[in-house]
Amino acid sequence: MRRVVITGQGTINALGHDVAETLAAFRAGRSGIGEMRFTDIERLSVTLGGQVRGYDPSAHFSRKELAIYDLFTQFALLAADEAVAQSGLSFEGELGERAAVVLGNSGGGMQTLDHNYREVFEARKNKVHPYTVPKLMSNAPVSHVSMRHDIRGPAFTVAAACASSNHAFGQAMAMIRAGIVDVVLSGGSESMLCFGGVKAWEGLRVMSRDACRPFSANRSGLVQGEGAAVFVLEEYEHARARGADILAEMTGFAMTSDASDIVMPNVDGPLRAIRGALADARLSPERVGYINAHGTGTRINDPMECRAVSAALGEAAERVMLSSTKAMHGHAIGATSALEMLACIMALREGVIAPTINFEEPDPECPLDVVPNEAREAKVEAVLSNAFAFGGLNAVVALGRV
Repeated sequence: MRRVVITGQGTINALGHDVAETLAAFRAGRSGIGEMRFTDIERLSVTLGGQVRGYDPSAHFSRKELAIYDLFTQFALLAADEAVAQSGLSFEGELGERAAVVLGNSGGGMQTLDHNYREVFEARKNKVHPYTVPKLMSNAPVSHVSMRHDIRGPAFTVAAACASSNHAFGQAMAMIRAGIVDVVLSGGSESMLCFGGVKAWEGLRVMSRDACRPFSANRSGLVQGEGAAVFVLEEYEHARARGADILAEMTGFAMTSDASDIVMPNVDGPLRAIRGALADARLSPERVGYINAHGTGTRINDPMECRAVSAALGEAAERVMLSSTKAMHGHAIGATSALEMLACIMALREGVIAPTINFEEPDPECPLDVVPNEAREAKVEAVLSNAFAFGGLNAVVALGRV
């Protein structure tokens, strides 16, 4: 089977506008969550979020481009640019036909939707911008990334709620393994932090009003975030032949469905996904050093995830390190497992485990080592990244050092 490695990474999120800033925040255990700023924020009961701050779209894109780029597309383009630059690849000629773009997204162009609903219903305008549909469609980031980098192979969006990016990674891996393409830009982007986007999540009553505290006994819910992370996935021999700097290897992947409830998770689906990823990677539980948890900070998810990890790893679960970086960058919905991939690569490449910040009280239902509050230096050979979504959709990626 053809091997899949990572040769580039890029991001913009609440912790930083690039990879270096984000990893520095992970190492420092710094939160990017704060009071959000947008129209009608005072009408919300939840005003806390992982919003990208200090971002000026006009510094990166022309007026013509901004007319057709929703914020989630802008984020994807910036992350892809950074990833491609690091990889050193050019997609001119034959490689452009042997390359693909697969990104995860859940909400589409929510900023555009929110703005145009206001224009039509509040301002009572009878016309919207002619590019409204191309701006808000979920595949807009994929299409613009492919055009910007002249990637002429498969290009599509994966929508699997909060597991979208991990599902995208899985599809990218499958295409490289099968020999369909040699390179895939994969990851995810999301920008739901607008009045309508947050109001919808308020209705679920799973949002915290003060802080995200994954695995802590006094946790009070999730905090939304936004941003993008994109990675260059490349066939191992292709990367090796050109002398690429290999960041990590994607060794395994599995996805399952709970087939039980649209919002309530169960243990069986996540457990089978973790076991499936281990089997696909031919990885024994004892070799897993770190797991980046789905870790939303909700009353139901965190104990369920700990039970699934314990059942999948057996005795090895007692020594595994498991942390949730959502407490720092927020839950970026369709982009969240892409942001979390940065922490997985940091663990493998730098030997630094990102912490679970805001941890205050141990929970008997979450008895694992959650790396509370401070980053930890530890050499690990293999890691897992968990993503469990509404609709009972689970996706787990296994990674290793090369």
